[in-house]
Amino acid sequence: MAPTTQESRNSKAPLPDPREVAAPLLEWYEREGRKLPWRDIGDPYRILVSEIMLQQTRVSTVLNYYPSFIDRFPTVGELAAASEEEVLAMWSGLGFYRRARNLHACAQELVKSYGSEVPSNPENLGKLPGIGRYTVGAILSAAHNAKLPILDGNVIRVLSRVFYVEGDPKSAKINRRLWSLAEAVLPQDRPGDFNQAIMDLGATVCSRTTPRCQDCPLCSFCAACKAACAEDFPHAGRKTKVVLVQRISLFVTRPDGAFLLHRRGSKGLLAGMWELPSADLQKGEQPQHLARVLSTQLGLSPEPQECGQGEHRFSHRHWTTRIYRLEVDKHSVNEATLDDRELRWTHTHELQELALPEATRKTLRPCLSEQPSPSESLPEQ
Repeated sequence: MAPTTQESRNSKAPLPDPREVAAPLLEWYEREGRKLPWRDIGDPYRILVSEIMLQQTRVSTVLNYYPSFIDRFPTVGELAAASEEEVLAMWSGLGFYRRARNLHACAQELVKSYGSEVPSNPENLGKLPGIGRYTVGAILSAAHNAKLPILDGNVIRVLSRVFYVEGDPKSAKINRRLWSLAEAVLPQDRPGDFNQAIMDLGATVCSRTTPRCQDCPLCSFCAACKAACAEDFPHAGRKTKVVLVQRISLFVTRPDGAFLLHRRGSKGLLAGMWELPSADLQKGEQPQHLARVLSTQLGLSPEPQECGQGEHRFSHRHWTTRIYRLEVDKHSVNEATLDDRELRWTHTHELQELALPEATRKTLRPCLSEQPSPSESLPEQ
């Protein structure tokens, strides 16, 4: 008599030999592997760009940014020579902007210390800004077929299920166990293809919810599948607490259609990027009052009128923004404030040249949709 689902959940299947994983997975990859613009190109620089973009971001999202970024910065030298503003402008909307700054710093270090070449030595590559063990393995296995393991969210999910790894993957002990397995399953032949294959499997078949175990090339010896509990793995750790932040923003516009933008400080969230003049509401503070205070600081006298709302979620913060509109003449804004270069008058067609985060785009959209002619729309990323 076959065991029930509950019985199978309570009985761990024998763990497979790590050496059994490569052959069926590589065979599956040849049929089902994703065709991506940074694969099979042999260009370490372009692979490096893709891997930095892919940190904490889905492939489908990166595909919207990678081609235009490479068109703008086709070589290490051209990326290194660009200003931070230019790099952030091309990255705008992709999020996690520290990655863009790290990539820019990488390019400058490559020009300075490595003759504009991406080092093939794992130790040297790992010294570059924003490049850890996973990214080293991903770049060098893809560019040079180096026998180096990788461990991202997709790989963690596959290995946790196949080898029934219990415990939080973020804990030091479980993380070491997973890295050990990532090394053990890596074949001597075609390690680069294998790394791409195990990532693809986790992204397309061995998904976080509703995994398609019936389509998985590893189902015949996956311990979690045999125990009918694949969705239970990997074991979740503590969720990051999301902080709700209420804000107000001023959409200050003048007769020629220009509007005011403010550059955020050089440190912290969205550092150095552009937004509408904004402030966070304190407990008990009224939005209309804060809008008046902010407009007064800019030397403006018109009464701000609420005109819309915006919302944006970060990994650890949730912004809700009330937007207030002020129409002023050309000389109303305090010019002394403008002289510090933290404020600028901007037209819509100039936005594509600025480091503009998605949070700002979401705030601007309802404002610009009501702008008088000439009609201009917010450029999409």
